[in-house]
Amino acid sequence: MPQPVHIRDVRLTQYLRRFSGVFSLPQWKYFVTVLLGLVHCDERRSLSALLRHVAVGVTIFGLCYFLRAAPWSVDDLTAVRQDYFYEQMAPVVAAANQELCAQQPRRRGRRKRTVVTGYLILDDATHVKRYARAQEGLGYHYSGTEKQVVNGHSLFQGVYLLAGRVLPLTPRLYRRRETCEAEGVPFVSKIDLAYQEVITFTPPPDTHTHLLIDAWYTARVIWRAALDRGWDVTAGLKSNRVMRRTDPDGTRRWVTVQEYAASLSADDFKEVVWPTEEGGKVVYAHLVRTWVRKLGPCQVLIVKPDPHAGAEQTRYWVTSRLEDTVEQVVGHAAQRWDIEVLFADFKELVGSDHYQVRSAQGIVRFWALGWCFIQFLDEVRAEHYRRTGERLTLGQARQQIREAHQQALLDWIFDQIQAGATRAEIRQALEPAMRL
Repeated sequence: MPQPVHIRDVRLTQYLRRFSGVFSLPQWKYFVTVLLGLVHCDERRSLSALLRHVAVGVTIFGLCYFLRAAPWSVDDLTAVRQDYFYEQMAPVVAAANQELCAQQPRRRGRRKRTVVTGYLILDDATHVKRYARAQEGLGYHYSGTEKQVVNGHSLFQGVYLLAGRVLPLTPRLYRRRETCEAEGVPFVSKIDLAYQEVITFTPPPDTHTHLLIDAWYTARVIWRAALDRGWDVTAGLKSNRVMRRTDPDGTRRWVTVQEYAASLSADDFKEVVWPTEEGGKVVYAHLVRTWVRKLGPCQVLIVKPDPHAGAEQTRYWVTSRLEDTVEQVVGHAAQRWDIEVLFADFKELVGSDHYQVRSAQGIVRFWALGWCFIQFLDEVRAEHYRRTGERLTLGQARQQIREAHQQALLDWIFDQIQAGATRAEIRQALEPAMRL
């Protein structure tokens, strides 16, 4: 049954009001329509499908214009989301600092400064569009899920994690060089996009930032930019990266990390627990302090599923934290998996690859509204955890809002009948924006 826009869960209403300054009054109706449609739509999230699940007086043409050309800014939307997130997290950070301070041993002098760490994770995701031809920004990108190069769009995304909460940053559309030349737009590489995110991101007060990236972004310019800001970095490392090895006789030589890993015995690996949502899995890890070419002094982490696994099952990471133990480095590296889970939820719950708009701006705006919805669901599950101690998935948080809407809709229908409304009047009020 289509959901009237004026019948909403109070949590969603309060969240939407935060963005009243981003949109004009005509634009506001479309903003609410998209987010309400994302709550209730279970089919492909095309624009027409979203409109079939909302009872509101808007048109498909108006929604297309809202995404394609209406004068509102994705950056402004992100700024409001970020300010709201920091406002919510300020007391959480303060409480965490107080708890860390209380755990310090009593001694003379000033207490050590406590640190609450937030993780900035950068990654990209390919949205497959096999048969699309007229959309802007199309190119051939490698898809990790498809395990091959496919036609589609590449979403570059930053996500900030703090105390279990998620803040998606502004989505960016990465275009290949040949796509930029064909469309007449400047080319910006993925490394440049990541560099801009690192130098422009402003973390909340009283926190320390730890940058997490995969092997594609482990470049000197990003590494140095993060260190210059006083951040820590933990990154994936390709097997052909060159590191300095010190032999037992003190001789130093340059070898690839794969060659170094091949020279290790099973006894050189330590059994550790790799954190997961299911509680963790056992892996075997080796940590060595060394120097990686173009990165400088660091620690290299080598992980295998078992000590005798071959090179094809071996994974490599590098961290700027020189004093961390192997367990600590594993814990930091495991945090990067959160963005993979978030990308999967983004595609599943938002249908971030279901869009049918043609313009690049419309695509990025659709993504931005989807991340706005994801942040709301993260707020819902965080509040549920505070009240009950039960952890919800984003999908369960969405279902909780849907059930609240269904109950509110039934109450509204009952009130209308009690007030003497006719069947035709109720049917007209529940008319979807677009029929099948």
